Amino acid sequence: MKKRTQILTFWTLLFCMSCEQILLDSPPENTNAENFDILWDVMNERYSLFDYKHIDWDSVRNVYRPLALQAKNDTELYDALAAMLNTLRDGHVNLRTPFDISKYFPYLSEPANYNFNVLEKNYLGEYRITGYLLNQVIDGVGYIHYRSFATPILDSELDFVIDRFRELPGVVIDIRNNEGGDPANGLKIISRMISERTKLYSYQLKNGPGPDDFSEVKDSFLDPDTENPGFNGRIVVLTNRVVYSAGSYFAAYTKALPKVILMGDDTGGGCGVPAGYDLPNGWYFNYSSTIGYTVDGLNFEGGVPVDIRVEMTPEDIAAGRDPILERAITYVKNGN
Repeated sequence: MKKRTQILTFWTLLFCMSCEQILLDSPPENTNAENFDILWDVMNERYSLFDYKHIDWDSVRNVYRPLALQAKNDTELYDALAAMLNTLRDGHVNLRTPFDISKYFPYLSEPANYNFNVLEKNYLGEYRITGYLLNQVIDGVGYIHYRSFATPILDSELDFVIDRFRELPGVVIDIRNNEGGDPANGLKIISRMISERTKLYSYQLKNGPGPDDFSEVKDSFLDPDTENPGFNGRIVVLTNRVVYSAGSYFAAYTKALPKVILMGDDTGGGCGVPAGYDLPNGWYFNYSSTIGYTVDGLNFEGGVPVDIRVEMTPEDIAAGRDPILERAITYVKNGN
């Protein structure tokens, strides 16, 4: 099947890269120094976003290598390595061990702009759960809530919700708090929104050890799903800062679609496709290996900007209101 071939081939390539290892003349020693140096060196050669984040990786090494060498046990070594990786402020960079996984949450200091209890109590009513798509008609507008791109979508499920909303003026697709997953699920939705082959985004791959060693910018296209029904009317996609990784890619795709409005708050970013590497002690780490660009050339590591910004304050939550959803419904009904 030709549809989505170019995009899916790219993601498959990156998955294969996650298993790649640097060829060494002899097996590395399992010492604090060797584990630290391999992690630092691989990141230095393969991480794609140093320039964007204005990170002096040599200075980071000078701070954290002594801490790693002084570590008296695995926990202390882990803490030093994880702290070093978190200087990158990248949710796709983490260290995985049998006893812990390092993590960076870019959205913790950001306003929530979302509350599912408010949605469920005051807007959703007796909603349907079609696969992983929560759906309802709210004030004459179709509403779909998709909470994780890690959960698959079947064509039959999309067929159901599209048919349910066919006579309505449009649909609100709510991906707030969706932290990512499989981008193929987002592509399946997008393919129901387009009528012709469409450029969705561009990317560069870090392909060499030097700081400027990147592939040429490559464009990714998607063909429409001509075998199944598509969305009618106006489309509004709701986002907040928790939306990350495949969620941000979905938001980035919408920038190529004039009929789609992005509303709420900017996404959390995560444009670098993760690859990975094994350390001598058996631990594993991920790193961002690409740079992603929207169709207008924006590096969206810091987030995909919304077209219409709407906030949901603590006072709104206390009053049981979701002004982001209400604004989206108004837009779908009136076009402004």
